[in-house]
Amino acid sequence: MAATAQGANLLEKALGHGDNAVVEQDMTNPSRDREKYADPSGEKMKALVWNGKNSVQIVETFKPKIIGDKDVIVKVTGSTICGSDLHLLHGAVVELQKGDILGHEFCGKVDSVGPAVNGLQPGDRVVASFQIACGECMYCQRKLSSQCERTNANTIENIMYGGRTAGMFGYSHFTGGFAGGQAEYARVPYGDVNLLKLPDDIPDEKGLYLSDVLSTSWNCVVDTGVKEGDVVAIWGAGPIGQMCAEMSFMQGAKRVIVIDGGPAAWRLDLVKEKTPKVETLNYTDLPRGTSVTSKLKEMEHGGPDVALECVAGEYAKGWAHYFELMLGMETDTSEIVNEMITSVKNYGRCGITGVYVGFTNHFNIGSLMERGIRLIGNGQAPVHLYWQDLLKKIQDGSLDPTIMLSHRVDLSEMDTLYQKFDQRADNLQKVFVQTKFSDPPAEGTPGLISWK
Repeated sequence: MAATAQGANLLEKALGHGDNAVVEQDMTNPSRDREKYADPSGEKMKALVWNGKNSVQIVETFKPKIIGDKDVIVKVTGSTICGSDLHLLHGAVVELQKGDILGHEFCGKVDSVGPAVNGLQPGDRVVASFQIACGECMYCQRKLSSQCERTNANTIENIMYGGRTAGMFGYSHFTGGFAGGQAEYARVPYGDVNLLKLPDDIPDEKGLYLSDVLSTSWNCVVDTGVKEGDVVAIWGAGPIGQMCAEMSFMQGAKRVIVIDGGPAAWRLDLVKEKTPKVETLNYTDLPRGTSVTSKLKEMEHGGPDVALECVAGEYAKGWAHYFELMLGMETDTSEIVNEMITSVKNYGRCGITGVYVGFTNHFNIGSLMERGIRLIGNGQAPVHLYWQDLLKKIQDGSLDPTIMLSHRVDLSEMDTLYQKFDQRADNLQKVFVQTKFSDPPAEGTPGLISWK
């Protein structure tokens, strides 16, 4: 994986970026060019950086400065860790470079604004979308912000995918090379497009998750077409799977079955505790000869109507895919997608929201075609399409993000958090990461813990 990432960096350098981007690319740490990217005050900040495969580190680097007229510098008051961050930790996403600041979910207070920014001023509380949109291109006009045409000039992504996604915070040079928000400050290009003001009645512990997890879960459910009376099966009981279960019921699902197991099996109990209507399936407890597919068809005649993939493609279950991944013969395993396809009813719907980055082997295209299965790539969720409506749902009490919130830690211990989260240790579900700028914990949310 490390060799692949390095090779991709060299290939991108040889090919050169496209000419479509209107924002600065490959600015993943102000220390890479202090004169160009660092605040002239010389102020330092703490940040979490990628340090090579399976290694992250808290470092001291420079506070970023405004480099574009529509930039906003945000004082970060809350960030978090996501299952997608583990793909970076493992080196599964190409074009990472040592010293890249990670983190695509964050909220904070406006510190300073560029001269062309409208509607924001220092002191405003805001949450950032994990994607960076220009607000003007074809996709942005339709609020499909995750597919913005003008914020990611990466050539390899364009070749691999036949098109580019938007730029994304803290998610490698493959998505534009932007410094992330697991830091004390973050630069937000097109700040008046990519920041949403948080009202006073929404604490950071709720508003933060509009950045990604809530929009991603909602997109998974509505894009896959969950409707009244559906039986829904969800692979993965992490925060996305948990919120997909909650939101499936909001959309009228009759039954929701959440599947997980192995070292993450404890998450099934957590989801059941928070949403008692959920049914759970622990695949590690299945008797010999019983598969996830056969168990689901036993639980529901013909299988579920809808299957939602909330795990990702880098986790092999069988030896064939384990060695193919290790040898670079595929980038993603097809095992969970195949389980979904074979589990749903004929003409069932399968949505993929877990991250898949490249190519897979042994895909069951026969079942897909012969049984009329609808396989839907939900894409990187277009946060701007949903976040205002989701904010209203939080305000009226119909959506409570804190049901997934399990811990609060300090940014200074985020390197430890990565390792524990990767191990599925300490019952870590969704974590609020505070900085020196954070307010005290909101009422009813976890207090600060420390592993020191």
